[in-house]
Amino acid sequence: MMRDSEKTIGNIIDRASLSIIGSVDENGFPNAKAMLPPRKREGIRHLYFTTNASSMRVRQYTDNPKACVYFFDRRFFRGVMLKGTMEVLQDPESKQMIWKGGDEVYYSRGVTDPDYCVLRFTAQNGRYYSAFKSEDFEIR
Repeated sequence: MMRDSEKTIGNIIDRASLSIIGSVDENGFPNAKAMLPPRKREGIRHLYFTTNASSMRVRQYTDNPKACVYFFDRRFFRGVMLKGTMEVLQDPESKQMIWKGGDEVYYSRGVTDPDYCVLRFTAQNGRYYSAFKSEDFEIR
């Protein structure tokens, strides 16, 4: 059993080289996609990602905000799935908050590129796997 879920899960997120995000398509089927790790983390409740506003995933989250994010630690064979909702943010403050130099490679018009947006994931609960055991947890 985890003693400190915030610390244990936070460490897995911070060390992850990629994220798997899940959405629900227009037919109610789950979709998963590998992405870069979150650009910003507020505890384990809020995670921020960059993506293209024109992407299929953005359309799916706009239609149905239910989402999950999965992180894993290959070395120690452990992982965590967080379940919650995903918001699509296009306001200048959110875009500036997680912008990094070099992002022009993906968004040629810079931080104001209309195809650049922020995904804000809000976790409600999760499931942690380690040492051949799983446990559910709530996020406070």
